[in-house]
Amino acid sequence: MAMQIGPSEGEESLNSTINTTPLVDVMLVLLIIFLITIPVVTTSVKVQLPLEKNALRETKPENIILSISAQGQMFFYDARIKDMEDLKDKLRRARDAAKKADKPQPEVHIRGDSTSNYEPVGRAILAIQEVGLTKVAFVTDPTNQ
Repeated sequence: MAMQIGPSEGEESLNSTINTTPLVDVMLVLLIIFLITIPVVTTSVKVQLPLEKNALRETKPENIILSISAQGQMFFYDARIKDMEDLKDKLRRARDAAKKADKPQPEVHIRGDSTSNYEPVGRAILAIQEVGLTKVAFVTDPTNQ
C-alpha cells in the first residue's frame, strides 16, 4: 500500500497566502467610525482652559491709554470721549506728534472693564484701525487670577 503526499491529479495546490479582504473591510469600518465620532467628542468635552500669567508691560510716555468703563464710556487718558470723531481726532494728533518727533508709532493700550459690552471695545478698535495705528494691546490685571 502506497501513500501519496502532495496534490493528486484532480486537486489544486494549497493556497498559502493570507486573504486581506476582511482585514481591509474592518479597517475601513473603523476609519469611518473614527471620522464620525472624533468631531463630536472634541466639541462636547467640557474643559477648563489654563489661565495665562501676564507679564507686566513697561508703560512708556508715548503710549496711548484708552479706557472703557462698564457703562461703555470711553476715556482718552482721563478725558472723556464725546463721540467717535473726537476719538479719531485725538488718535490722529497723537500719531502725527510721534511722526514729527521721528518716534515709532505709539501703542494704544485698551483698558476695558471686564463687565463692559463688546460694542464700545469694537468701535474703539475700528477707530484705531481707521486712523492707521497698528499696535494695540489689552491691559489686564495679573493679580486677579
